[in-house]
Amino acid sequence: MSQARDAVAIVGAGSWGTALAVHCGRLGLPVRLWARSPDVARAITGTRRNPWYLTDVDIGPGVSATDELERALDGAGVVIVAVPSEFFAATLDRARGLSRRAALVSATKGLDPERTLRMTELLALRFPGCPVAALSGPTFAREVALGQPTACVIASADDAVAARLQADLGSREFRLYTNRDVIGVEIGGALKNVVALATGLADGLGLGENSRAGLITRGLAEITRLAVALGAAPATLAGLAGLGDLVLTCTGGLSRNRALGVALGRGTPLAVAEGGTRMIAEGVRTVRSALALAARHGVRLPVCEEVGAVLFEGKSPADALDALLGRAATREDVPAAAGAGGQGSRNA
Repeated sequence: MSQARDAVAIVGAGSWGTALAVHCGRLGLPVRLWARSPDVARAITGTRRNPWYLTDVDIGPGVSATDELERALDGAGVVIVAVPSEFFAATLDRARGLSRRAALVSATKGLDPERTLRMTELLALRFPGCPVAALSGPTFAREVALGQPTACVIASADDAVAARLQADLGSREFRLYTNRDVIGVEIGGALKNVVALATGLADGLGLGENSRAGLITRGLAEITRLAVALGAAPATLAGLAGLGDLVLTCTGGLSRNRALGVALGRGTPLAVAEGGTRMIAEGVRTVRSALALAARHGVRLPVCEEVGAVLFEGKSPADALDALLGRAATREDVPAAAGAGGQGSRNA
């Protein structure tokens, strides 16, 4: 299609932004990768490697790196934002030179910590004239960068926008499925990180495979309840951006959220565990926002509540587990859409 050669701007040179830059470069697209650090931009230009993330992965010649955001955005037909959720709004505030026909894609899995907004909501508020989409699903950055087969979702309320992005950004190895349910895709991507922290805590305590499977399943029930209360379709949470991403993040060896949970379960303080890596575990930032949304809509999130208590209230992982096990047993076969304050929102 005629717009396929338009420049793709990728905002954020962390592991995910770098992986997406490598992928888009393989497609033959001209890519501009924005790095907040001038040192990172210079290193990519000089060595074709990111010195901080995916340091052993070659970055193709079609990718140019810059620390000037306006330069990265100038004339881009597609803009993919891949910065952590806590910096997302501030980064958008700096954005200038954006074409009004540019398609804006959030590749960030989280919620705005100040306003509990989803990332596409922030994009739409900042750039009301541009089409908006969300990219999500079971995607470890390293495997995407290496060209290993991956299936994920591009979600937009506009079918034409989703189809354009599917055609422009998808490939045989990076299989993109379209979806209209932006809410479900983004809530699934954000809250799976919290459940991954919970499964990591259980793994750190040495609780076994049964416990992990139980937490994943009940965690999915929580995510679905909240997503449906916000207007999502339940089926979305059974797909790639829900169950698929949840299973990957809760069981995969490359999951930073699960790894952080394991460290906490073994007694490592949060500050120490987070300070040992440049990687950001989005689940830590998502907990408070998720609980605020749940309170606003009358939805209970017991797993999320206990993770928050461990992270921010000094509760021990063992006591958090006891609290979950001490809950009264209820029915599983209650629809996720049972309604705020009703039986469906109480069950866990």
